[in-house]
Amino acid sequence: MTLSGRVALVTGASQGIGRACAVKLAASGATVAVAARNQEKLAEVVQQINASGGKAFAFPVDVADEEQIKTAFKAALGQLGKIDILINNAGITRDQWVMRMKRADWDAVLNTNLTSAYLCIQQAIGSMLKQRWGRIINITSVFGQMGQAGQANYAASKAGLIGLTMAIAREVGSRNITCNAVAPGFIETAMTSGFSEDFRQSALKAVPLGRVGTPEDVANAVAFLASEEASYITGHVLSVNGGMLMG
Repeated sequence: MTLSGRVALVTGASQGIGRACAVKLAASGATVAVAARNQEKLAEVVQQINASGGKAFAFPVDVADEEQIKTAFKAALGQLGKIDILINNAGITRDQWVMRMKRADWDAVLNTNLTSAYLCIQQAIGSMLKQRWGRIINITSVFGQMGQAGQANYAASKAGLIGLTMAIAREVGSRNITCNAVAPGFIETAMTSGFSEDFRQSALKAVPLGRVGTPEDVANAVAFLASEEASYITGHVLSVNGGMLMG
């Protein structure tokens, strides 16, 4: 699977799944625009990719801010000429029981996880329509498929991404643009590192493969969906969860 000549933009690329996706796409031949809030970590990703023979460029952005999204995409398009592949990965959690959840925490999660994906698609879609080729991949979650107590905001945002994925797939399919989602399960990232050992052990019992996933497991799925080999797949949710949820 080669992505030579393609330009990919990855949000939330400074760490975890986003970083792994950027590294994998670059290794597959794509020029990668890495976007996130942390400029220092973005610089580390760019250095890692370039040191490995790839091409990467940093575009600092807070995806909760519409104007920053517009500025970052304008800069990326201006510098790289196009965006062939968009990975909407940026996400946050603000966990709390729904009866105690503050409206600000609901809004923050929905804005960062869901609204930003819609805004990023708007900014990238023109380039894809012009060349009649594109790949949009939204990183959702197993909890967007099955729910999770204490994560009403997160689960709603990730379920919303699945609906967004299918709607966009129908809108732009005739232009040779695919839109798919990847739904990770229990993945070892900074977001999951704070879980208690009791929670980790109970979560592992629900995973038939008996291990925690890695960011690279998710990145491999993303790279496949971005490739020509996946050209007849659209509106699909690819689960990367070790069997935690089936069907």
